[in-house]
Amino acid sequence: MSGNVSDSSGIGESADELLQTPHSRRAKVWEYYEPDLVEVDNVQKAVCKYCSMKLACKSGTSSLRNHIGESCPKIDDESRNRFLATIKKKPSDVGFVFDPQRSRQLMIKYCIHAEVAFRKFDDPYFEEWMDSMQPTFKVIRRQTVRNDCVDVYEQMKDQLRIEFESLDSRVCLTSDMWTSVQELGYMCVTAHYIDGNFNLKKKVISFKKVKYPHTSAAIEETLCKCLNEWGIKRKLFTLTLDNAANNKPAVDSFVQHQDHGMLFGGVDFHVRCSAHILNILVQDGTRYVHKTIEKIRELLRHIASLPSRIQSFNAIATNLDLPEKAVGINLDIPNRWNSTYLMIGEALEYKGALNNYASENGEIAPDDVEWTNAEVMCTFLKAFEEATKLVSADRTPTAHLFLHMVLCIRQALRDPQWSTSGTMSNLVYAMGQKFDKYWKESKLNVAVVIATVLDPTKKSDFLEFFFEKYCENVDDIEKCLEGVKDMMRSYYEKYEEARRTTEHSVSRQVSANIGSPVLGKRRLEEEFAQYKSRRRSYMQPKSELDMYLEKIFDSSGGSFDILIWWKTHAEKYPMLSTMARDFLAIPFSTVSSESAFSCSGRTLGDSRCSMTPETLEALVCGKDWLIKIPNNEGPSGTA
Repeated sequence: MSGNVSDSSGIGESADELLQTPHSRRAKVWEYYEPDLVEVDNVQKAVCKYCSMKLACKSGTSSLRNHIGESCPKIDDESRNRFLATIKKKPSDVGFVFDPQRSRQLMIKYCIHAEVAFRKFDDPYFEEWMDSMQPTFKVIRRQTVRNDCVDVYEQMKDQLRIEFESLDSRVCLTSDMWTSVQELGYMCVTAHYIDGNFNLKKKVISFKKVKYPHTSAAIEETLCKCLNEWGIKRKLFTLTLDNAANNKPAVDSFVQHQDHGMLFGGVDFHVRCSAHILNILVQDGTRYVHKTIEKIRELLRHIASLPSRIQSFNAIATNLDLPEKAVGINLDIPNRWNSTYLMIGEALEYKGALNNYASENGEIAPDDVEWTNAEVMCTFLKAFEEATKLVSADRTPTAHLFLHMVLCIRQALRDPQWSTSGTMSNLVYAMGQKFDKYWKESKLNVAVVIATVLDPTKKSDFLEFFFEKYCENVDDIEKCLEGVKDMMRSYYEKYEEARRTTEHSVSRQVSANIGSPVLGKRRLEEEFAQYKSRRRSYMQPKSELDMYLEKIFDSSGGSFDILIWWKTHAEKYPMLSTMARDFLAIPFSTVSSESAFSCSGRTLGDSRCSMTPETLEALVCGKDWLIKIPNNEGPSGTA
């Protein structure tokens, strides 16, 4: 800590300054020492006013600052804190000029980011607090704060719109529904894309009220309103949605009737939310151990209901060398299977204590068979917990990991060790039925499958490995494999065609701008260069895609970041790197938009429900745009 105190001061003092009289010394630290130095063994030393300790100060004041800031045993906390606050000032603060406009804008950004209620700005103590720090700062009231929030949102929106206009890659979307306490529905739309510097970006771009009833037409209308507002309809690639009944008809109608410009008519546009599918699988399976879960839940609820019961439970736990639980074992949240999984896992650790407590207090605990089923179920669900964590990531690419995740789940469902009891057999069978409904090989989204091939550590090798393990019918392996390879080549040709069109357009524009005969030579050279490039492309024996697939990946480099790899190899694979930016941006979960709110689940808090839809959208989107991500300067895509 001593280094921190010294570094943060920004105020140094040379040896010459130490020879000045105490009153002429500039450093604030001298206020905490006696006015006169004392000589000890021919060395000039300063004497602490609080503990009388003598410190050498020949080469500067670092030791004096460290003593007052950290070591002095007799200085009171108020004096120490005042000193630490003083030395934090930087030399640049000397010429500081208060800017009321900047302070007001930063206050508004804080209000948006921290979700500060507008009424807080009418609090008299807030005004008093501001006045104590800067008397000239004019405190604004709630309505002005609200207007300023919308203004800041509009400014940031203009900047983001410019970014979208200049974006040369496609945009992937996620969307999910939120509900207010008044049962009003809101659609949250999030854009995911990889910019030219190979940074994965995630921006909440819309939070709009959906007309009631929430039909497929209402959902499509709200989505179109968002896309038209941002001008990105012709840059779309995929849309990830949960499995709500009206979502698929809404997507089908959008693809058929809207002028979207998607490749192959948007055949791979709709991506199902993997987090939602995992939740359906587990919820469907755990109904076979519902009685066991309910017994555990009721026993934990009973213990947590009174402090005396918690105390009694902790006494039993202590006797069994288990750590105490201050508020009991945490209960799960309804319809969130991972919280149930964590609750059961913790209950298993305290199985002995729970059994003893139930026995001593006349409560019902699971029997031995039920405890065994709970233990086996927890071990089984570990793969699902890891998969849920994977699909929830929204700051790193995950599309290339999709097949690996799905294969792990399928392997877990097919593992014979889980069929040791009738209960677990029924559980696994039920989950397997739901798995095939959503993730059978014929129902996999081809765009997400292609993303795996664009992972240089996997390429088509993993594709073959995957289908060999995944397909039940041997004849389907080659069929699935060739289908994906053909589709990937078709995508590649579309990207190649788009690049040639762009180059031709640029060429015509250059030619049109060359009007002087003096520039005829330059124009001829440019035309020849383009002719030579086209001729070589026709003579090229292998395409960029073929060369990429044949190249063996060098795994000797240690850790691997997929976006850094593509950025590094963009010059070698210009076409494929463009494809990679689109395919690797595909999110296979809608969970990212949930992180825009601090409230749990997808329900709006009371304070949000009272706002107009326009204000609500400004605050939700604005907060997302203001979130600062650590180390977000470079690509991020660790596999």
